[in-house]
Amino acid sequence: MGLTEEIAKRRTFAIISHPDAGKTTLTEKFLLYGGAIQTAGAVKSNKIRKAATSDFMDIERQRGISVSTSVMTFEYDGKLINLLDTPGHKDFAEDTYRTLTAVDSVVLVVDCVKGVEAQTERLMEVCRMRDTPVIVFINKMDLEGRDPFDLLDELEEKLSIKVRPLSWPIGIGATFKGVYDLYDGDLKLFESIKSKIEGQSVHIKDLSDPKLDDQVGEDAANTLREEVELVNGVYDKFEVERYRAGRIAPVFFGSAFNNFGVKEVLDTFVRIAPTPAPRPTDQGTIAPDQKDFSGFVFKIHANLDPNHRDRIAFMRVCSGHFERNTYYHHVRLGKEVRFSTPTTFLAAQKTLVEQAWPGDVIGLFDTGNFKIGDTLTEGADFTFRGIPAFSPELFRELINKDPMRSKQLEKGIRQLTDEGVAQLFTQSIGSKKVVGCVGELQFDVIRYRLEHEYGAVCEFQQIQAHKACWITSDNEEELAAFIRVKHTQILQDKDDNPVFMAPSAYMLELERRNNPAITFHTTSEFKTASI
Repeated sequence: MGLTEEIAKRRTFAIISHPDAGKTTLTEKFLLYGGAIQTAGAVKSNKIRKAATSDFMDIERQRGISVSTSVMTFEYDGKLINLLDTPGHKDFAEDTYRTLTAVDSVVLVVDCVKGVEAQTERLMEVCRMRDTPVIVFINKMDLEGRDPFDLLDELEEKLSIKVRPLSWPIGIGATFKGVYDLYDGDLKLFESIKSKIEGQSVHIKDLSDPKLDDQVGEDAANTLREEVELVNGVYDKFEVERYRAGRIAPVFFGSAFNNFGVKEVLDTFVRIAPTPAPRPTDQGTIAPDQKDFSGFVFKIHANLDPNHRDRIAFMRVCSGHFERNTYYHHVRLGKEVRFSTPTTFLAAQKTLVEQAWPGDVIGLFDTGNFKIGDTLTEGADFTFRGIPAFSPELFRELINKDPMRSKQLEKGIRQLTDEGVAQLFTQSIGSKKVVGCVGELQFDVIRYRLEHEYGAVCEFQQIQAHKACWITSDNEEELAAFIRVKHTQILQDKDDNPVFMAPSAYMLELERRNNPAITFHTTSEFKTASI
């Protein structure tokens, strides 16, 4: 099979949602249909009875949440699916934002009881920045939730995107009887089957067919006919090209926990989701069908296998053809690198791969050469753009509780912050280390992983810090003078760039006014284009 055929075969997407909307459960059902697993893990009441396949870190299994993006590859209906299950918790949003740079489309899971929540809005903002195609799955229809039309209105209003139902529920909660597939004209009757494969559907192309009354009852059938007529009259006709351009989102209804309405989403996704798309670089756009290989690192994970203390860089293949044991050009380091054990994943389970194609996500064993955003090519010097880094919202000083384990702490905090869940700022005076995170839960995870993966015991101490600002200036003397005067508030990031740790919003504004020659950046990506 050639490059063109391999590209056409691939679909790479992420599943995103607010916490507890059922994202990881939906992921498991997709894997079930793809034959990648035989029994799905059950997630209920935020406690994992049987650990979900995609939640492989100890702390994820204990807390019942996903805190790290999992990469899973499986085949379905002749297509090769690269599925990325992302953290739903807002404290780990940065990992999700970066993951969205590595996919071509997303499936957004919405809880029918709670509707559109704050984290859902933030995630969709990132999708809209790139015009990422979105399919919406409204979950938990077997619970007493909100009216479907109200949910659709909220989706359009809060997410600023047109929607078009491609399936429609028959009842909700106690009266939920199933869904009608508007795309294929199939009726799916609901039963609580959990991890089993869905039963066969009843084909009813014409809703006036009396067979519909026999299946769901006369009242429910008449309500369905009225609501479908309203849907067809109010919502725009679904067009695949508008979906692929990010202008309209098809909507499906179901219950992931009961494995209901899931197959319609997967079947439709395989048919309409885009193939691998071109990617912007600092030298222009790179198309997937370009002959020469290229790819970028969007995630780094240390200790995927705690027994081997490994470090894996996750790379999205963007063009050409990747081969094992072939030398490729590491653009940032300016050197050639070779990989003898590239892998694909089913969560923590790794499989050696000989080759990879555009759209594929592969893991590269890393000895410390990679940082998030690094580009690999077949010799060309260009860098992929738009790998976001967000300014932290919370800052804590890292305190070593066991001086005998200082080396382990140093290694651990640098490796964990290389993963991107937090940012590390250091000060040469007294070797002060400040960790910046988006939310409090990140500090708990870092403390836990430092102790259990590196044997380093620490605590986090609050400091007075409002914002970390990277500072640059065209006038080197002015910059040097500012750093000298403000040395107690100047730290370095992991790339040794100077950072001004502003103690308050007022002080930041004051320094901006008093130092017009200096630019204060609130993103660590100040040297490259942002999303």
